[in-house]
Amino acid sequence: MLRVRKTVPAAILAALALSGMGATPATAAGGLLPHPGPDGLVWVEESTGDGGVVSGGASERLPTILTVACEGGGSVRVRMHSRDAEVAAFTVDCPVGGVGLNSATMDPGIVRSGSFTVGVDASAQTLRWALTVTQPE
Repeated sequence: MLRVRKTVPAAILAALALSGMGATPATAAGGLLPHPGPDGLVWVEESTGDGGVVSGGASERLPTILTVACEGGGSVRVRMHSRDAEVAAFTVDCPVGGVGLNSATMDPGIVRSGSFTVGVDASAQTLRWALTVTQPE
């Protein structure tokens, strides 16, 4: 049986480039979200202000979970698109001195096979945020 790897290296590099990050180790102390492990399609360890990711490797046969954490006072508005359709939208409150967290779980078939985008619109350019997109088997 052929097993396709879900995490595509080119997709990870594209996600990091669009979020303004360079390559970072998979384990980091003090991160807002832990590394998503083998179910992860995307992990943005940390970014500030507005940003987002473009990635590939999604399967429409699996559920998809988008999780965003933030801190710093204010909020972030998150939108996920798959094949030009908005599939998730939510807001995360970003407390000062704590971490806000929110997520959207999409049933199989909502996120279509192939590429997807996630946009993060921060209420202040100083807000710190992280995100993961996972597809648990």
